[in-house]
Amino acid sequence: MRPVNKTTGKLALLAVAMFGFGYLLVPIYNVFCDITGLNGKTGEINIADVDPMAVDRHRTVTVEFDTNLRELPWEFVVEERKVSVHPGEIGEAVFRVRNTSDRDVIGRAIPSVAPTQASVYFDKTECFCFEEQSLRAGEEKEMVVRFVVNTELPLRFASLVLSYTFFEVPDNKTVNRNEAGFQIKNKS
Repeated sequence: MRPVNKTTGKLALLAVAMFGFGYLLVPIYNVFCDITGLNGKTGEINIADVDPMAVDRHRTVTVEFDTNLRELPWEFVVEERKVSVHPGEIGEAVFRVRNTSDRDVIGRAIPSVAPTQASVYFDKTECFCFEEQSLRAGEEKEMVVRFVVNTELPLRFASLVLSYTFFEVPDNKTVNRNEAGFQIKNKS
């Protein structure tokens, strides 16, 4: 009987280890992406941390904007397709979104920067992607993103593409997340 108990114990330990690994996978992946810039994730910076004296006036970087929708009954456009900024200065882009359906819809924008290696040098001070956007039927909104291209951006990158893809929030309910990034079920 002893070998069966030993096997059962090992299997239970393996199951606990697999659950723990699965639980930690999302935050570990997010930290990895933040450090390496993998997956085009951008950073966030406080506007008070932007030093106007650190602007590199000898260099210009073109930032192009791309807008996408995934099964969302909205129109989503940017006012200017591209802007030129000096690394270190605050850039701005204005987006317009309109709910074309006859129902209220909650959407979430997921940003990415291309080339992905440059994403670690791209920080946002203000962005509609920081929170979910709720639009009533037929409502239109103007949304702003303010960003800084870091002065440490390697010279080989003369242009970047900031892309946003809007998704409808599942079941049209706000998704709450804990500090580790895991979804907390709504009570409704």
